[in-house]
Amino acid sequence: MAIACVVLDFDGTFTDVAAESAPFLRHFRQGLAAAVGEDLESAWEEEVAALRAGADALGWDLGGRVVAPATADPYLTATCAAHRLMQRFGQGQDEARRSDVVQKLYRDAYAHSATAFKPEAKEVLEALVATGLPVTVVTNAHTDLVEKKLDQLAPRGREKLTVSGDARKFLLDAPDAPDARFTAVPETQTLDGVLRRPVYLRRGRYFEALKRVWEATGTTPEETLVAGDIYELDLALPAALGAHVQLVARDNVLPYELKAMELLGARGGVDRSLHGVLSRLR
Repeated sequence: MAIACVVLDFDGTFTDVAAESAPFLRHFRQGLAAAVGEDLESAWEEEVAALRAGADALGWDLGGRVVAPATADPYLTATCAAHRLMQRFGQGQDEARRSDVVQKLYRDAYAHSATAFKPEAKEVLEALVATGLPVTVVTNAHTDLVEKKLDQLAPRGREKLTVSGDARKFLLDAPDAPDARFTAVPETQTLDGVLRRPVYLRRGRYFEALKRVWEATGTTPEETLVAGDIYELDLALPAALGAHVQLVARDNVLPYELKAMELLGARGGVDRSLHGVLSRLR
């Protein structure tokens, strides 16, 4: 089936996440120290080291379920470290309250993130828009902040790029309205031999964001190409729904992410360059 709709992740997919996250991390750490009421300099480094040592085994834990790898990018590492530090210093035993605090810290700090696109980002976005296909950025970041960054990049056809922010791809909940497509998605995916924990697939907020795209464009999951840099957050649910997916491979891509893409056969693709997204439309 031909591709009729393109969905793109933003941070880490089209941006240089290491460069853009540096000012974010400074503000995030300052805000976390104020929230905890402790000097977190050494404790922060200890927690980050523990997360890196755990690689894919440790991650962003919500209610006892890991929803994303802790080390995929600086934003995830900061989020995971914050949760661990709040618990360590007795400030976050209530998970709901802790999540609210961390998410607010994240939103506040993200406003200070730099604008640092990958070298080929503008060219690829222009080429995607030129296909005439509907192109939507679906991201956990706030819509207005991503819109502003895209305005700065100013690709030709910018006005045709739609942004759907606050997707909350990390939440493992049901969509507001029942949908047979979501119900048919297995709760988990196992990747024996490469990952000791399950990948959780049912992400209701993310499903709703994708559903809005399909309703607005008159397309289906099977006609959609989704591109992202983190398998669990960006690609696992769309793939389970029948979409074609493209992993924009990070320097630290994890073996289980590559295995998951391999299992998809022709519906999956991996490339370090964003040009790999374009090749899926030919």
